[in-house]
Amino acid sequence: MAGKNVIVTAAVLCLVSTMVMGATKKEAEPIEPNDPYMLMELFGAAFSTIKEDYVEEADDKKLVEAAIDGMLTSLDPHSGFMDAESYEEMETQTKGEFGGLGMEVSLDNGFVRIMSPIDDTPAFKAKLQTGDYITHIDGVSVVGLSLNEAVKKMRGKPKTKVTLTISRKDQDPFDVTLVRDIIQVKPVKYEAKGDIGYIRIITFSETTTDMVKKAVTDLKKKIGPKNIKGFVVDVRNNPGGLLDQAVGVCDLFLNEGEIVSTRSRKPEDTMRFSATEGDVTDGLPMVVLINEGSASASEIVSGALQDHRRAVIVGLQSFGKGSVQTIRAIPGFGGIRITTARYYTPSGKSIQAKGIEPDIVIPRAKIEELPVITGFGEGNLPQALSAEEGKKASETDKPKAVKVSTGKSPAKTDEADKAADTDYQLDRALDILHAIALSRQQK
Repeated sequence: MAGKNVIVTAAVLCLVSTMVMGATKKEAEPIEPNDPYMLMELFGAAFSTIKEDYVEEADDKKLVEAAIDGMLTSLDPHSGFMDAESYEEMETQTKGEFGGLGMEVSLDNGFVRIMSPIDDTPAFKAKLQTGDYITHIDGVSVVGLSLNEAVKKMRGKPKTKVTLTISRKDQDPFDVTLVRDIIQVKPVKYEAKGDIGYIRIITFSETTTDMVKKAVTDLKKKIGPKNIKGFVVDVRNNPGGLLDQAVGVCDLFLNEGEIVSTRSRKPEDTMRFSATEGDVTDGLPMVVLINEGSASASEIVSGALQDHRRAVIVGLQSFGKGSVQTIRAIPGFGGIRITTARYYTPSGKSIQAKGIEPDIVIPRAKIEELPVITGFGEGNLPQALSAEEGKKASETDKPKAVKVSTGKSPAKTDEADKAADTDYQLDRALDILHAIALSRQQK
């Protein structure tokens, strides 16, 4: 009997639905599909229907904000609406201090995907990785949430806990509990690695260029102007940041030539950024370390130095975020983040959905032999723009998998444990730089 009730109820519902749809279709007048004024009437009709007929009373502000966010996020993964709170946090983040877990994220097939954890943050210390999916936050599925909603759930007061369910390739899902903290990102770290200066750029915030310049000066003094062999600039897992800071960092190492160009829909809006004379390293050899978490401003730096043959690019293919986002403030409401242009390297190559291919592919250190999968990048995100105008990313745009061998599995010993903690990519970068320096001395 219960089963019959369900069938009858379903049938009645279908009948009602069909009748309502039929009536609406009969009354509707044809409209021009690209007439913006008529389409706004469509929006108004939908809004009025929700206000009058939805099962619960809806909040007007939330409805409109969600509609705007929906319009923007349908364009590409990096456009979206920011409410007043999110907008304020974004402004704080560009200054290098913000609250949260310390990772860049995007929305992919309904789940939150980690683009890169930021050094020395709760996410970094929990060993979350580029390409990890966050499927649940405190046991609640993220499916159906917008990116802003998911990010808000992960944020909170410092010292409070949040549990993330992580889905990682070739592993069963697992929970990680993180303690929220005030994220104070020091954009640049540096140290002497013997006779080589090592500079780690974590993010491109307002002080990055000045701090890189200071790092070069300090390292030259510490190692000695006659002893220093060169510099390694590490932008692995650097999600990017401010365009002017990427240009500024490139300008420190170049004497002339184009650094990057940005091209929008209107040809007259094309912008070109060029280097000024003065290389702070005095022409010392350079290696730039990149990986699949290096995006945006990181790719501008590595692409410019690669095209000018100023540095050897080492590591793994970068993320491929070659688009420019412009923030439009809406006083009293927040702001709109919208993609307005694409980046192009000095040689005219688009970074978008392709990334920077290293001159020398070097995998991470692994105890066993396995393929390096570079299938996580801008080109894999839903609605990703192609390198070409008017297109979405195609299969040919997507990062390719590069298969490499890292050796056989050693026995479980103290040496093996030590090997697992070794930064294999950095060690090889230092070797390459020593080889370049030696080659120069012999000429």
